[in-house]
Amino acid sequence: MQRRLVSMSIPIGLTALAVGLSVALLVGWTLVMVMQLGTGVRTWLLVTGIVSLAVIITVLVVSAVLLVREVLEGRRQTTFIDSVTHELKSPLASLKLCLETLARPTLSAEQRRSVHEMMAQDVDRLSVFIDDVLTASELSNSHQTFEKADVSLRDALENCVLRLCERRRVPVSRVTVQVADGLDLLTDRTALEIIFTNLLDNAIKYSNDDQPVRIEAHTTAEGATIIEVHDQGIGIATRHLKEVFKRFFRVDREEVHAQHGTGLGLFVAWGLVRRLGGRLKAESPGQGLGTVMRVVLPARLRALRPTNGDRASGGARAGESADAGATEPNPAK
Repeated sequence: MQRRLVSMSIPIGLTALAVGLSVALLVGWTLVMVMQLGTGVRTWLLVTGIVSLAVIITVLVVSAVLLVREVLEGRRQTTFIDSVTHELKSPLASLKLCLETLARPTLSAEQRRSVHEMMAQDVDRLSVFIDDVLTASELSNSHQTFEKADVSLRDALENCVLRLCERRRVPVSRVTVQVADGLDLLTDRTALEIIFTNLLDNAIKYSNDDQPVRIEAHTTAEGATIIEVHDQGIGIATRHLKEVFKRFFRVDREEVHAQHGTGLGLFVAWGLVRRLGGRLKAESPGQGLGTVMRVVLPARLRALRPTNGDRASGGARAGESADAGATEPNPAK
């Protein structure tokens, strides 16, 4: 709420400035019309009036733009509150029903196991939702830091696939991971898994059950790491390719609203990629033609591995590499 009050003070202050300049402009031009002033004074007043008029127009335009942005932000927050209410009420209602069902003495062991599984899914859904909200809130903290360590990209991605497929109850074979062996990163594993869990979740959620999802990772000649998540789902219209990374934004389409969501998943992924010093971009030929989410991580996040000739003195080399990574400026600061 404090952030909103501060931002609203800007257009209010600009409007007050425009009113003051308008009064001064009116008084100055009145003096020019009714008083016998010298040519030099008249010229000075006219020039000052023209400049003041230009400033007034600029201030009014800027104020209008800021007010429109605030209105749109308010609408997004209202949409977010509606989504939050739905995301909380649905699993809570399901949990309540499950508890009432478990209280029945005639329930068989198989039925109890099924109810427990449903409750576990609802709790997991609530946990993921709360994690997204907390992460989105933390992204506004410019002092957020990451714990860097050597991370096997293949292991991290396969871990995301296993957990997400289990949560979504889809076969693991639906998602293929194509990563070159030995492709390691010097980064925060938790942040990396949050990024690709959200990207994979969107790819699976907005695709049909029989449509595969593919993850590819490779390096460029400059040493940057590119990881792409391909799907054959509902796609994204060209005008929304950048908007999908805005907080609370959801495309106004029936296929999107049919799925649970708050408009935070891609915002969280985009923010974490930025904090790691990388870029996240969405590409899509159009609606119904699938989407590619491309993450580009800088070369400085590549983990250095000793070669065969270095293994004899691997301890010292590894220590040097770790120290270099520790002293590297943190992009999150």
